[in-house]
Amino acid sequence: MKAYEPKDIRNVVLMSPLGAGKTTLAEAILFNSGATSRLGRVVDGTSIFDYAPDEIEQKMSINLSIACFELSGILVNLIDTPGCSDFFGDVISGVTVADSAIIVVNASTGIQPWTDMIKFLADEHRIPVIIFVNQLSKENANFTQTFKEIQNLFGKNAHLSSARQVIPLTIPDGIGAQFNKVLSVFEVDNPYKALVLESIAEMDDQLTEKYLSDEPFTPDDIARGLKVGVNSRKLIPLYCGDAYNNIGVKELLTCLPFLPSSLENKLSASPNLSCLAFKTTVDPKIGELTNIRVFSGTLSPGTYVFNSTKNIEEKVNQVYVLKGKDRIEVSSLVTGSIGALVKLKSTQTGDTLTDKTNPVTLPPLKFPEPQVKVAIVPKSKKDEEKVSTALSKLHEEDPTFAFFYDTETKQMIVSGLGELHLDITLKRLKQKFGVEVGTERPRIHYRETVTRVSECQGKYKRQTGGHGQYGDCWIRFEPLERSKGFEFVDAIVGGRIPKRFIPSVEKGLLDAINKGVLAGYPTTDLRATLYDGSYHEVDSSDIAFKIAASMAFRNGIPKASPTLLEPIMRIEVTVPQEFMGDVMGELSSRRGKIESTEPFGKYQKICALVPDAELYKFSSTLRSQTQGMGSFLLKFSHYEEVPKEIQKRIIEEHKKEEK
Repeated sequence: MKAYEPKDIRNVVLMSPLGAGKTTLAEAILFNSGATSRLGRVVDGTSIFDYAPDEIEQKMSINLSIACFELSGILVNLIDTPGCSDFFGDVISGVTVADSAIIVVNASTGIQPWTDMIKFLADEHRIPVIIFVNQLSKENANFTQTFKEIQNLFGKNAHLSSARQVIPLTIPDGIGAQFNKVLSVFEVDNPYKALVLESIAEMDDQLTEKYLSDEPFTPDDIARGLKVGVNSRKLIPLYCGDAYNNIGVKELLTCLPFLPSSLENKLSASPNLSCLAFKTTVDPKIGELTNIRVFSGTLSPGTYVFNSTKNIEEKVNQVYVLKGKDRIEVSSLVTGSIGALVKLKSTQTGDTLTDKTNPVTLPPLKFPEPQVKVAIVPKSKKDEEKVSTALSKLHEEDPTFAFFYDTETKQMIVSGLGELHLDITLKRLKQKFGVEVGTERPRIHYRETVTRVSECQGKYKRQTGGHGQYGDCWIRFEPLERSKGFEFVDAIVGGRIPKRFIPSVEKGLLDAINKGVLAGYPTTDLRATLYDGSYHEVDSSDIAFKIAASMAFRNGIPKASPTLLEPIMRIEVTVPQEFMGDVMGELSSRRGKIESTEPFGKYQKICALVPDAELYKFSSTLRSQTQGMGSFLLKFSHYEEVPKEIQKRIIEEHKKEEK
C-alpha cells in the first residue's frame, strides 16, 4: 500500500470536440511528465486513457478516464473526457470534480458547436480554462484564424463583470509542413506580445504601474500576473503545438503552477468529510468501482462513511488512485484527491459520502435528457429474465442511458444521447452481462380524435332469468382543441338517468377511449356530452351503464369523422454552414417544416418541426452528412393530424395485426 500525502494537487479536465486530438495530448502530457516511458497512441490501441475494448475498436474516447502523475512537486489528476456528444454525461462528471480545464481546439477546423458547449460547461462550473491549439502540422491548419475564433467565443463571459482576454503564451514557428516548434510569445517579436503584456499588467496595481513606467516584467512578475488572471478567470492562456508529434506539450505543462490548487476549493477548509461519487463503473468480476472526489476531510480504508443522499452507511474497503485502467492502492485520500472505492453497496453516481455526525450533501450532477430511443427484444427466455437487472447496472454506470417498459406499445425502450451511444451500450450488455438483444423500431404513440359532431345511442339490454341488465344513454361526441384531452359533460335533466349511474357512464367512456376505432390508439381531444337516456327500476346497474356508454362510443365515433394524430417534435440542429443545405433537405424529406435558421458563430442553427415517426436513425444520418460536426436537441411539441395516405397505411397495418 502506497503512502499518499500530496502537498499540492491539481485536478484538470481535458475537453474538446471529436477529432481535436485531446486524448493524444493527454498521452503526450503523461510522457513529458515522466509518468510513462513511451508515447501512447489512440490509433494503435496503446493509449493509457482509451483502454476499454470498445474504445480501442472505435479509436475514440467513450468513457471518462483518469491518470495521476507528479510534476515539480505537484500531483496532477488528469481527467480525459469523451469528445463525442453521445457521451456528454462523462464530460459533465469530469467538469464537476475538476478545478480547471484544458480545452483543445483543432487548428484546421477551429471552433465547433461542441466547443461552445464545453465552454458553457466550464463557465457554468466557474473553473479557469487553458486552451491548447492542436494539430498545427496539418496542411490546412490556420493559427491566426483559429485564435480570432477563440477570442470571439471565449472572450465573452456572463459570470464576469468584464470580458476575458485570451492570451497566446506560445506561437507556432511555421505552419503545416513547415511547423516543427513553438516559440515563447515573450522571446520574439510578434503581433501578440503587446496584448499579452498589457493583459498581465491589468492583474494588479504593481504590475500596472510597472507597465505604465515601461519597466520590463521579470519572470516572477509574469508568473504572478498569470496566477492572478487565471484564478480570477480574467485571463485564458493559450498554448499551441501538435500533440501527435509531441510539439508544444512541454511548454503547456508550464501552466500547472498558474492553475488553482484543489486545496483552494471553497469546501476544502472544512474539517468534515465530504466526497462526491462522480462516476460508477460496473465490472462483473470485481463489482462496482466508484470514482470519488474528496472535497474536504480524509478518507481511509476500514472506516465507515455516511451516504447522505440515500441516508445509509457504507464501509470503505480499499482506497485507490488511478492511472488509466490501473488502480494503485493508497493509505488514504486527502482533501482535494480524486480516487476510487470498490464494493460500495448502494452508492451511485451523484451521491455524497460524508460524516454521520456532521453530514453535508453536495449538489447532485445534472445530466441531459436522452434524445434517441430504440426498442429492444431479448434473444432468448434466459436473456429476457436477466435484461432488466443488466439494464439497471448500465444505467448506474451511465445516467444518460435510460430504459422503461412502454405499457402502451408493449415494448422495452432504451434511450440515450445518440445512436452510437445506444449501439455501444447494448454491446456492453452482451460483453459485461452476457445478455443478447435485438433492436426494432419503437412504435409511435399515435392518437385518435374526431373532426365533427355526432350523436349516438348506446343501449344494453339483457335478460337471463331473474334480474336482467339495462342501461340506455345518448351521447354527443364533438372535437376539442388540440391537447385538451377528454372532457365528460353531464347534461341529464329531469332524472332521465339517475345520478348514481352517471359516474358509470363516464367510466365506460374512459375505458373505451383507450382503444380507438381506427387503429386501436387512445382517443383524445374529445368532449362527450351525456344528454339523454333511460333506465329500469330493477334491471339498471352500474355495469349496464358502463357497457352502454362503451357501445355509444363504438357506434358514435365512426360517425364523427375520426382521424389519426401523430406526435410532432421540435428539433434544433446546429451544423457547419457548408452542410446546411443537405441537412435542411434531409429534414424536409422527413416531412419536417423548417421554422427558422440563424447564424451561430460560423455555424447555422436550424429549427424545425418533424413528426416523431420520421426521426428514426436521424442521429446517424446527421453525423454522416456533417462529418460528425452536427448536433441536435429534441423535445415534444404537439400532436398533429397524420396525412391521409399515411393514415391509410397505419390502419391497414393495424388490421393485419388484429387478424
